[in-house]
Amino acid sequence: MNRIRSILIGVSIFAAGLVIGNLDMRSLRAQESYPTKSEGLDLTKLGVVSKESMSRQTGLTGYVLQLRMVTMEPGGQIARHKHDTRPGLVYTLEGSWTEGRPDGERDYPAGGDKAILEDADTDHWFYNRTDKPVKFIICDLDNR
Repeated sequence: MNRIRSILIGVSIFAAGLVIGNLDMRSLRAQESYPTKSEGLDLTKLGVVSKESMSRQTGLTGYVLQLRMVTMEPGGQIARHKHDTRPGLVYTLEGSWTEGRPDGERDYPAGGDKAILEDADTDHWFYNRTDKPVKFIICDLDNR
């Protein structure tokens, strides 16, 4: 009887921790693993504002402003990466995909009302867990 009571108390404490800590299975999964390599991607450059033009127009040296369209095949993924020096915006055109961050995951379906913000604090990765390709547009600064 004491053993069952101990187990029930342990389960109750764990459940309370999930509620109090605002944790869910998606955030636990996001913390456990993330892709270390990108695969299943097809990238098309749509336009680039050159380093020279960026410097002349904005005073920002060493960067280009680029617009790209990417298709991620079913099962595709983008490796974990940060944006401390490369801000950008991402918008989903077709399909649905999942963004992972250290604090959890979020789905982005096509036609959503928000772009994915990639600012100095962004640390993320992506999966296409569906059976259809995902198309998205990326507009970002790049110093490569």
